[in-house]
Amino acid sequence: GLAAILFKWFADVILESISGYYNKQVDTSFRMGMVWFIFSEVMFFAAFFGALFYARQLAMPWLGGYGDGVMTNSVLWPGFSAGWPSNGPGAVGGAFQTIPAWGLPLLNTLILLSSGVTVTIAHHALKAGHRKQLLIFLGATVLLGAMFLLFQAEEYIHAYKELNLTLGSGIYGSTFFMLTGFHGAHVTLGTIMLAIIWLRCLKGHFSKDDHFAFEAVAWYWHFVDVVWLGLFLFVYVL
Repeated sequence: GLAAILFKWFADVILESISGYYNKQVDTSFRMGMVWFIFSEVMFFAAFFGALFYARQLAMPWLGGYGDGVMTNSVLWPGFSAGWPSNGPGAVGGAFQTIPAWGLPLLNTLILLSSGVTVTIAHHALKAGHRKQLLIFLGATVLLGAMFLLFQAEEYIHAYKELNLTLGSGIYGSTFFMLTGFHGAHVTLGTIMLAIIWLRCLKGHFSKDDHFAFEAVAWYWHFVDVVWLGLFLFVYVL
């Protein structure tokens, strides 16, 4: 499927790179392609954050009778008082509890921020020719990414088993798992790419002047970090 296509594509790109087939023009095209790819990812998350904003700031108040929604509330959902988090006027999925921001979400925030630091240190080590430091800090970044995913899985299990917070928990459950799950998929992909880059560093595929594959993955990882900060603020804290 898609995974096989991506694997073959990346394998071909790596082979062509180490065979010396690429020049400055190809490097520029790769950079432009990565910029547009990250921009497309920004638009994905903008749509999902927009859905959260719409549900929280517009739809729920309307159903609760605020502004011009008085008739909607009195006719369709009398007695419903808007608030957030909410599973809507129909209490879809039953009562649930939210995940406290200052537990695992805060820990995961610190983990991702730390991984942003370690990948930056690894990048500087690569440019300085410090191979041992490069491998240590890039390896640490991979481990931090794996830790984030482990704690995210633990959070989901806790939400389902103990908090009754599921995909069926109305609009809150839908937006929560949509945003955190989509981000988690990006962290998974990023961690895999970082692991591949670590192996390539181990094999000496990069030099201080020729290492765009490393830079591309680092850009992607920093993007994942920034998105998580938005998630932590708007999904867990506020």
